[in-house]
Amino acid sequence: MSARPRQRVLFVAEAVTLAHVARPMVLARALDPQRHAVEFAWDPRYARLFPKPDFPLHQITTIPGEQFEAALASGSPLYDAPTLRRYVEQDLQLLERVRPDVVVGDFRLSLAVSAAVAKVPYLNLSNAYWSPYARQHFPVPELPVARLLGVRLGQLAFTLARPLAFALHARPLNTVRREHGLPALGHDLRHSYTWGDHTLYADIPELFTTQALPPNHHFLGPILWSPTVPEPEWWDALAPDRPAVYVTLGSSGRSELLPMVLEALAGLAVTVIAATAGRVSITNPPANAFVADYLPGEAAAARARLVICNGGSPTTQQALTAGVPVLGIAGNLDQYLNMQAVAASGAGRLLRAGKASVDALREAAAALLVDEESWLAARRLAREFARYSATERFAELLGRLG
Repeated sequence: MSARPRQRVLFVAEAVTLAHVARPMVLARALDPQRHAVEFAWDPRYARLFPKPDFPLHQITTIPGEQFEAALASGSPLYDAPTLRRYVEQDLQLLERVRPDVVVGDFRLSLAVSAAVAKVPYLNLSNAYWSPYARQHFPVPELPVARLLGVRLGQLAFTLARPLAFALHARPLNTVRREHGLPALGHDLRHSYTWGDHTLYADIPELFTTQALPPNHHFLGPILWSPTVPEPEWWDALAPDRPAVYVTLGSSGRSELLPMVLEALAGLAVTVIAATAGRVSITNPPANAFVADYLPGEAAAARARLVICNGGSPTTQQALTAGVPVLGIAGNLDQYLNMQAVAASGAGRLLRAGKASVDALREAAAALLVDEESWLAARRLAREFARYSATERFAELLGRLG
């Protein structure tokens, strides 16, 4: 009997943020090369943070991160139809060249067109808080309406306008799908973000409540990743008798707030370990702060008593996996949706980026450092997280797809 041919799996990472590259890379590296022939497509802007993989790499185009962040900040659609058309053309060339049995995308929205046209099963890697089946409150993020009207009136305006805004954001993808003879996905942006033959949530259902979840939607659990960088010289010289606070605002947070965070923590009896993600220069940090461009995030979270981040899922998951409470300084809607769930669990506190100040940050950090309930809630979530292996669940799903 001849050996079963390896399943050809193509990963496509949309490198607008580091997380959308890291998550598929973790899944790709974990697959058994005896069973799966993996290939990986990306814009290599973050390549320096990853060891060279054993599988083939393909270069694709991704819009600049600055363009992506500007659209988030203004509330504009992240992609227009011409951009998606270019993406689809590039995707189709890639799919024709690789001829995969399955394609896995992380925020590569164009795969909702190209994979369907090429008749390749599409697995969409996303987050449960974007699910159309999630019970969700949508807080107004740091948009111009919140700055102009204030948070209270801004929330009212955002609540009224959100369905129309989501429809406008969904329109470019619907337009391109119709151009290829595919049905539109409706007027809810969440369908654009999560549509696939299978939808994979890098979350746990204990943190995000869903209702009537279709059988092709799957919770994988957290996908943890840390950059492949050497530990800084000071890593092993930190004072063991002071609680540590790990600070990183990531590749999509308000990096200009990092000096303010360090100033706020300077007045506390803590040791601060901070990562800039190469986005801001800290030339004269406070005496209790140690700063590097990148740090091994999982190890940093594990040695911390508190993690301060942008509220997004990658760093909050590192913290909660270690059973450490989180202070999330949220700016965009993605960060708000994730961090409000963490805060609702009792394992952290959400602070609006637009309301951040030295005093507010110091007060929130000081409170969380001594809040036993937050610590216990984080430990409870750590036990829940430990029940999930995203890489094993992903491999099992691929096995069922044959």
